[in-house]
Amino acid sequence: MLFIEDLLPLLCSSGFREKARFFKESLLQSMANTSCDSSELEAACRDESSALVLKFIAVVSILIAGVVGVAIPLVGKNRRFLRTDSSLFVAAKAFAAGVILATGFVHMLNGGSEALNNPCLPEFPWAKFPFSGFFAMMASLATLLVDFVATQYYERKQGLARPIKDQGRVRVGADVPEIEAGVGPGQPANDRNGKVFGEEEGGGMHIVGMHAHAAHHRHSHQHGQAACDGHVALEPELEYGHDHGHGHSHGFGDADEDSGARHVVVSQILELGIVSHSVIIGLSLGVSQSTCTIRPLIAALSFHQFFEGFALGGCISQAQIKTLSATLMACFFAITTPLGIGVGTAISSFYNPYSTGALITEGILDSLSAGILVYMALVDLIAADFLSKRMSCNFRLQVVSYCCLFVGAGLMSLLAIWA
Repeated sequence: MLFIEDLLPLLCSSGFREKARFFKESLLQSMANTSCDSSELEAACRDESSALVLKFIAVVSILIAGVVGVAIPLVGKNRRFLRTDSSLFVAAKAFAAGVILATGFVHMLNGGSEALNNPCLPEFPWAKFPFSGFFAMMASLATLLVDFVATQYYERKQGLARPIKDQGRVRVGADVPEIEAGVGPGQPANDRNGKVFGEEEGGGMHIVGMHAHAAHHRHSHQHGQAACDGHVALEPELEYGHDHGHGHSHGFGDADEDSGARHVVVSQILELGIVSHSVIIGLSLGVSQSTCTIRPLIAALSFHQFFEGFALGGCISQAQIKTLSATLMACFFAITTPLGIGVGTAISSFYNPYSTGALITEGILDSLSAGILVYMALVDLIAADFLSKRMSCNFRLQVVSYCCLFVGAGLMSLLAIWA
């Protein structure tokens, strides 16, 4: 009892409190330095020779998955069951859209948030503001702007490239909207092509709305089974190019050009979003020396690369761009992640992924990629197909596509447990 009474004044002294605070700060600093040292974090599974072998396997596996995924729509577009207007392609594209959506929301946005909120970064400003969500939002808005401007540019370019005799035709939205491409004024507008307001050739929707006003003049708002019957009746004509011998055109030429410009923009922006995050995930795998980290990433990234490639290949195929350009886009997509792995492996000896610069760069790029991928998945992949006339008039295709969409998003989200 006497010992405790003698000890109390010592514990309450200012000198002791200063020493205790200094010891606490030193301990916390030591812990912070330890947590920011990647070599100590991966010490339990660190094996450089085994990691190098796994990285080589990852390069081969991801490269093959990417090439096969992007090649299927491009090579198979002349095959009946793999054509871009086939039901199988629409369902597979819905699955791929679900994978891309989950990649943006579950993987990239979460990865950006973790990087920018890492305790290795200074508390100000990174802990004071939700930068990951902000960067993702700005990326989505910037993508919308680029989408709008680029589509207008391509459509204007195609309009200038048309023959003079085509430019001289009375266009949709003119003073006499019922006259178009040889269609007589006596023909009802809603019988010309069986499409609805804002719909593109091939069943897609013009989400950005470049031609909403023109489409409003060209088409009446059909509803119910009659509209679907008109749409279905024209499908063989669209597929095989037959005409009914009525002595007039159905006026699809311009819609084809508009839709082609739209798909060119979609394919290029989608590739930009995919490539930007492919570099990051490739570097992350390449710099890691942990076999526990690399093993699950091989399967996850191969799965992810295959279906991203399928979605991109489908957009390129629908854009109907030149073979050389399509091949270059496909090859650039396929080699980006393996190239990132190679660069990461080369710099792994001196690169610290937990350094301030690395964390900020990774967090910002992950967040920007998330914004681009979420926009592209929702607007240009999911909405474009699921709001189309073709989908609304085919109940079985609706059920299959929605199932594929949710399964794709669910499976890709499930992979976040391991990678």
